[in-house]
Amino acid sequence: MKVENVTLEKKYHDAVEHWRGHHFKDYETLMDNWEKFFPKDEKFCLCAKMEIGTPDTIHIGEQKGEKKKLEPDQLTEDQARHLLAIIKAQASTEFGSIQQHAGTIDRAHDDQDRAWVMRVMAEELRHGYQMLHLLLSKDWSHVSGGVTGPQMVEEILSMTTGNHVLDAFNLDYDSFMDNITFAAFIDRVGKYQLTMQKVCAYKPMADSMPPMLREEAFHLAAGVIPLRRFAERAAKGDPLANLELVQQSINKWFARGLEMFGDERGGGKNIQYGFKDLMNREAVDQYTEECRKMVRDINTRFVRARFPDYTPDKIEAVIDELEKSRGSHQGLKFEDILHLPDPRFFRRKGECAFQMIGVNGETFTEVEEYLRYLAKHLNSGYIASRDLRLYADALRQVVKGEITVEQGVKAMPKLKRLGGSCPCSRSVRWVMEESNGTETTVMTRPA
Repeated sequence: MKVENVTLEKKYHDAVEHWRGHHFKDYETLMDNWEKFFPKDEKFCLCAKMEIGTPDTIHIGEQKGEKKKLEPDQLTEDQARHLLAIIKAQASTEFGSIQQHAGTIDRAHDDQDRAWVMRVMAEELRHGYQMLHLLLSKDWSHVSGGVTGPQMVEEILSMTTGNHVLDAFNLDYDSFMDNITFAAFIDRVGKYQLTMQKVCAYKPMADSMPPMLREEAFHLAAGVIPLRRFAERAAKGDPLANLELVQQSINKWFARGLEMFGDERGGGKNIQYGFKDLMNREAVDQYTEECRKMVRDINTRFVRARFPDYTPDKIEAVIDELEKSRGSHQGLKFEDILHLPDPRFFRRKGECAFQMIGVNGETFTEVEEYLRYLAKHLNSGYIASRDLRLYADALRQVVKGEITVEQGVKAMPKLKRLGGSCPCSRSVRWVMEESNGTETTVMTRPA
């Protein structure tokens, strides 16, 4: 394994550092305490890491067996435009994740959990930096509508929570429970995306994936391990820990994670162009099963802490019986352990968009009844959010037949930015996209 570290041209490196100063104020604290919390790990480097020695031959798609492409203009125009969108979306998610984590990082249960999330934020910063390297090191102007690399960098660095490319990165965190659940579920989607993109027919993209994947493994641990500890505290009767908080957070994030793969019926172009090696539905199914195993693991630790004398086989049998009978065991009820929601629950994109499905697959016919159901199964901070109110408004219109499902998908507003290049100076306006592609300004506020 050989890796080349690449630093951006000074003005772009400085732009990322400037962005970090606004959105990641704990960075220096992390650097000062790196050896304390991560004594066996190499010190963090803000640079692009490019794997050396990855395969030169296209693995899948129309050009299978040909040499991988080294320049954007070696791709077809459609390929280049499609890949550019993938790179920009990837960059957006990396910087967006930092902005979300920053809002609640000080609410961590202990210093270790906080340090772990700060490391996740630093590595997300590096991953975003790496995507900027892909945009700046080559000329994409022939497929970007004339938008230059520097302009694309400015656009990405000006995004804040609300106007990122993927919906999961437009939701504010309500507590530190969001920080760790997001890492366990949404970073797991990131692992799948990076794994699929290791085969990419554009070699610089493929070379970027292995170093990012190695870091992504820590991000998953930064979610799963604190969730395990929280479950063990809950099992031992800690009044400040209960699995209902975890379940509500899972209900909030699992649906958004599924939607990050794109519509379940799609993905053909990625395979055709040699950019990924799984169709969307294949990836979604594998991700869902992996999440199911993760939830089972947390439940196992909860039951073990609740009944410390039980053997591993006995613990598995108890969980199996609870899930089968939906009854109770020695005072432990089915409702007391975690459950992965039905994949159709609370979806607003994909083939299940705006279907009124409960966490256990139950169906609803009345909108207000379904919204009351959501209010019981999501945390109170999120229930009070603008995001959920806008979902409720769109759902009501879809059910009444006033708009189509496709229009409902578009009815969730995004934030778009106006003004100069520095995040301090930009204003933000809520924009509602109409079904005909036009936009209506809902509200303007300073950034």
